[in-house]
Amino acid sequence: MIELDIFSDVICPWCLIGKRRLERALVQHPEVKARITWRAFQLNPDMPRDGMSRQLYVETKFGGTDRAKAVYDNIRAQGGSEDLDFAFEKIQRTPNTVDAHRLIRRATELEKADPLVEALFAAYFFEGRDIGDHEELAKIGAEAGLDHDEIMTFLASDDGEAEVQAETQFAFQNGITGVPCFIINRRYAVSGAQPPEAFTPLFDLALQEAAETELTPAK
Repeated sequence: MIELDIFSDVICPWCLIGKRRLERALVQHPEVKARITWRAFQLNPDMPRDGMSRQLYVETKFGGTDRAKAVYDNIRAQGGSEDLDFAFEKIQRTPNTVDAHRLIRRATELEKADPLVEALFAAYFFEGRDIGDHEELAKIGAEAGLDHDEIMTFLASDDGEAEVQAETQFAFQNGITGVPCFIINRRYAVSGAQPPEAFTPLFDLALQEAAETELTPAK
């Protein structure tokens, strides 16, 4: 079993593309069993708590709609290669993602993080839902197998917020400035939405080290 920590943000389209490519890599290497932990990385840590209009966000981030169109056309093309049909035109607000990350941490404790992460990606990129809104997050969480009312109670508190902020800070302090970033056994990293074959040498290293550890006599 390898430990696989994934730093990502649920409003990052490259993170969803990277998730699909990782999934293909794991299918290609059935000998690799991975325990995945989703780690918080806020692309926009200074985003207002209630988010901002998508149009304003795009104009601010890319310096205008023409530049943004070129960027998102490339993302659409890359997503299409993974059977992802991004519907950016449906997104009306760019959210602050701290609450989404808090909910992912809670789902991790309940061993339901991966279904939730997948549901959050789908809600945002395919349906244009506001994943910064507590009620919307509760609905999405319920769709992923969590309890709606428990989510609302959890989000009304500040549980997990310090941990989310600390994980983002940890990432920056350790040289992670973009996502997705996949870290294997806390030692080896693959950064970006790399093709499946990029994981192969790191899987091989992790498996080799595990085999050597098993062969080392106990002292």
